Amino acid sequence: MSTNKQKIGVDVGGTFTDFSCQLSDGRRLGFKIPSTPRDPSQAVIKGVVELIENYNVDPSQIELFAHGTTVATNAVLERKGATVGLITTSGFRDVLEIGRQMRQQMYSVRLEPETPVFLAPGRRRFGVIERVGPDGEIIIPLDEDSVLKALKSLRTQKVSSVAVALLFSFMNPSHERRIREIILDNYPDILVSLSSEVDPVFREYERTVVTTFDAYIKPTVDQYLSNLSNALEDEKVGASLQIMQSRGGLAGAETARIRPVRLFLSGPAGGVMGALSEGKINNFKDLITVDIGGTSCDIALISDAKPLIRQEGVIDKYLVRVPMVDVNAIGSGGGSIAWLDKAGGLKVGPQSAGSEPGPACYGRGGVEPTVTDASLVLGLIDPEYFAGGRFNLDVDKAYNIILEKIANPLSLSVEEAALGIHRVLNSQMAEGIRFVSIKQGFDPRDFVLMGLGGGGPLHACELASELNIQKVLVPRQPGVLSAAGLLSAPIEHEVSTSFGKALKEVSLPEIITGLKALSAEAHSLMKKEGVSLKDIEISFSLDICYIGQGYHLEIIIDLEAESPLENVYRDFLNLHDRVYGHSVEGNVRIVNLRAIHRTRVFEEKGQAQLSSERSVKETRQILCDANSGFIETNVYDRSNLTRGQEIMGPAVIDQIDTTTWIPEGWAACVLEDSMLLLERIGKE
Repeated sequence: MSTNKQKIGVDVGGTFTDFSCQLSDGRRLGFKIPSTPRDPSQAVIKGVVELIENYNVDPSQIELFAHGTTVATNAVLERKGATVGLITTSGFRDVLEIGRQMRQQMYSVRLEPETPVFLAPGRRRFGVIERVGPDGEIIIPLDEDSVLKALKSLRTQKVSSVAVALLFSFMNPSHERRIREIILDNYPDILVSLSSEVDPVFREYERTVVTTFDAYIKPTVDQYLSNLSNALEDEKVGASLQIMQSRGGLAGAETARIRPVRLFLSGPAGGVMGALSEGKINNFKDLITVDIGGTSCDIALISDAKPLIRQEGVIDKYLVRVPMVDVNAIGSGGGSIAWLDKAGGLKVGPQSAGSEPGPACYGRGGVEPTVTDASLVLGLIDPEYFAGGRFNLDVDKAYNIILEKIANPLSLSVEEAALGIHRVLNSQMAEGIRFVSIKQGFDPRDFVLMGLGGGGPLHACELASELNIQKVLVPRQPGVLSAAGLLSAPIEHEVSTSFGKALKEVSLPEIITGLKALSAEAHSLMKKEGVSLKDIEISFSLDICYIGQGYHLEIIIDLEAESPLENVYRDFLNLHDRVYGHSVEGNVRIVNLRAIHRTRVFEEKGQAQLSSERSVKETRQILCDANSGFIETNVYDRSNLTRGQEIMGPAVIDQIDTTTWIPEGWAACVLEDSMLLLERIGKE
């Protein structure tokens, strides 16, 4: 067995579970295995066993085991969370149902609930006698008998988790903490989520929602992480389990179990952090990432080497106030099903064949045509080298299912139908890119497009052409970059609190005092992770809005600058102008204070080989368009490409985790670190 220290990143997707293992000598292994949706940990452990048995990895020498998981999100999407009780201040039990009285679909005739009432229906919501004032003063002491009465009723309804969201608890959490003590004293098996810990900022509806979501997924996440930690221990893995959070930073499994709501975007965040790391190596600071997996496509924007972070995300159509990487997820992936609507129009997704049964070409019983089937028919995918040759694809089944379900009904050839599937998919993804760029004040032409996931490099050039983007970057292991990104992500903890004062009325020392208190709390969390203070980068930010405005923007504050508050005000005006298209020099207020502690990250640069005997491994018939028909195309083996090598399109580059398609009008160059830079030829 090897005695070198190892690092392992594992990302669980809807179709595949991706593994990236970095050795101390710089080599990085990457592979995929089919996901196990019924129990995602089974695929994780299966991959670990494969690393041990087939790749000579000593589990005791693993110093980092980082995991991106969809368990939290799936619990919501599949409605498989806990039976939750909600305790609020008396008179506010229906905040969860009333919401903001704002309809997302103004003219819809279907009046479906637009607030997440399913989390805690009316019979499981109770108001208790207490009242905390807006300044934290106790107006009405907590009536513990009313708490016990509520708990007795909740117990008869077999709740396994309780959310506590009292009015103004973010100013004084004493009543919430006492309720937790009462719950644990009387019903120690019930898990508890306190709004003063989950989301200690103002706006009672949003705070109640995120706390109830936390309680809803807590038992599921707790059980999953506990089982996975135990299974890793059984396999003698030396490192403790680290989990990717929605902001793009890692946290220990114990912390993740306490605040599971921070895991909603765990998987996609890994891909963004991997893209950020790969871009920095070649000084690409402005990137649009397109991560195409089997089930979905995750699109994100990185500006000036920083991913966009939003303080509120959407989970299953519900707004949830959780800081997360700004990712636009659409139902477009390799497993997306192609279908015809009632008018005969071709549609792709959002339904997916997943990994069980998967696309028709998998030969596992899939009976619907998918994007992967279309790619196979077009010759873009090698049927004998898919996922590194782990299993062969059946070209005939792909051909026949497209013929039956798409081509014949539309009176098209199978090839024309396959091209149509690709074009519809590309159009959907291009619109997704416009959503994260143009709609947020960014011009996509100023960015480099990075193709990630198993399908990203296959579609990247055609997407770039549609958006008039001139450059495409393909990482070293794009198909498993979400897993590799876990290895380059920092350990991070973010702590925030409400502030609620006008900027012109507050002094810098007052802000510094508040930020230092938050920093101490964040440092305590980092210390629990075993991180030394000298290894931590500290940043502070303020959430700011115009007085009377409902929503705020996060602004970084540099306490070492000459005029920190003046700089914050100007930065707010500039950001407001970019995001909303206008700004005025009016009065603003600070909504929240925030401290972020993260470990320093060092990008590890690969090295392309200087020479190779042969990079063209074969030729393949590929259909570029219906008019020209199939053309003989060179297929390159990426592992044999050399530094500075140029490849003119049309061409295909195969590697174990993905396929890169270089259309006519594009050229690829192998960079020094073995990444691929693709550029449009003769186009501006």
